[in-house]
Amino acid sequence: MKRLQQMSARTTVLSAASAGRASAFGRRAYQGRPQMLSADDAVKVIKTGDRVFVHSVAAAPQALIHAMTRRAPELRDVEVCHMHIEGDASYADKKYEGSFKNNNFFVGKNVRKGVQEGASITRPEIPLLFRRGILPLDVALITVSPPDQHGFCSLGTSVDASLAAVQCAKTVIAQVNPHMPRTHGDGFVHESAISFMVDGPAPLIEHKRGKVTETIGKIGKYVLVLLMKWRCMIMCMMMHDDEVALALAAATPMVATNVAQLVEDGATLQMGIGVIPDAVLAELTHHKKLGIHTEMFSDGIIDLVERGVITGENKVIAPRTITVGFCLGTKRLYDFVHENPAVQFRAIEWVNNPILIKENPKMTAINSAVEVDLSGQICADSIGSKLYSGVGGQMDFMRGAALSHGGKPIIALPSTTSRGESKIVPRLKRGAGVVTTRAHVHWVVTEWGAVNLFGKPVKERMKALISIAHPLHRPWLEKEVERGFWFDVDENSPKIPESAHVDEWMAAMASAAAAEPRWRVKW
Repeated sequence: MKRLQQMSARTTVLSAASAGRASAFGRRAYQGRPQMLSADDAVKVIKTGDRVFVHSVAAAPQALIHAMTRRAPELRDVEVCHMHIEGDASYADKKYEGSFKNNNFFVGKNVRKGVQEGASITRPEIPLLFRRGILPLDVALITVSPPDQHGFCSLGTSVDASLAAVQCAKTVIAQVNPHMPRTHGDGFVHESAISFMVDGPAPLIEHKRGKVTETIGKIGKYVLVLLMKWRCMIMCMMMHDDEVALALAAATPMVATNVAQLVEDGATLQMGIGVIPDAVLAELTHHKKLGIHTEMFSDGIIDLVERGVITGENKVIAPRTITVGFCLGTKRLYDFVHENPAVQFRAIEWVNNPILIKENPKMTAINSAVEVDLSGQICADSIGSKLYSGVGGQMDFMRGAALSHGGKPIIALPSTTSRGESKIVPRLKRGAGVVTTRAHVHWVVTEWGAVNLFGKPVKERMKALISIAHPLHRPWLEKEVERGFWFDVDENSPKIPESAHVDEWMAAMASAAAAEPRWRVKW
């Protein structure tokens, strides 16, 4: 009886999670084939004061964005909503601030300088803003694959919250791009749900992976050893930028190795984009029966699929398929997902639902952070009060993995920034946002090791986190703990004064070491 009740509850959850998915024809009455227009003519429908949604990541409709931006002199207070987008986002330029205002659910590099507003919201809740009329949409600008013989287009590489935008916007303008992969899952949109189509063939924007050759890797590790031996920040002052970059790059495979050791055979993985996730995937070539249920992925999974490492056979939710909301990578990735039924692109409110995520056994969520304080609080979206990225789906997957049988929520990060400052800090910077609370943090991994904070009291957490901080910073962190750092503010990690002469800085360090024996670093 108990088992039947559990199955009934799970069926209810699945039904609720699927309730917001698109019908094949959207929410509009059938209106026939959409009118074909030029980009400039199509965006004339945008009026002063409208709210416009822009398709996400590599699916950003560049022709429509350019055409909308060209109308800046005619428009005032057009609110542009989007998650992270790739490519041109010139409407976010300060010179257009009277014409366009930005509501960024996730801040990318191309809009970071021009950010005026940033909605601090998790990705699964973004569709609710549209569906509940909290952010009613006037226009949605999207990219789709050409319609098939039945009139169906595909949202391609980004289904995420874009599906809800298509369903809810009063007017949908689609850039039809034959380079857009036709992907399986929730992303099929019938042409009757589109108001205007624009012919816009263009290669998708690619996100190239940083490649570290064996030689460069060896050099980087050698430089890192030198930095450790001669006190990292003093050496950095005497090195060229490319040498420092090599040393910092060497930390990434060390972090990845430590993370990979936590991944069990049969696990289901969630990971983000960047050098650490790709490096982790590269370490998993000898694992077996892995699955993927993730908000996004990049090229790193392809090799594991081809090697037979990723099979999805142990997944409970969508077994034997790769579940994803959007992808970003190279043409190789876009070719891989094109017409591939093994890769299912789902609406973000379904992909990121912790109730569904937890159903996969050994769910292993691998996320990163800007900084971690000694109580375990995770800042992942800002540098102090400056919004740097966004909340994304970190909370959802951290929670889902924690509730999964044998699951592991993991925060992975290098121990220092590119300037040599510690990423493990006594307290977060003033104004920093907490994305994952200390109550929800389990594993934290750096190049110096991995610690599990779950169930540990604050003092044990502090000791554990200090043990995986960079050795140079451990005495400072210990000193802060001793003097009760939680009562103080505005204390910073030691760093190199930009104007300091090498000899002056070395003399200052020697003086500090003589005055305070705890500052001596033993290597």
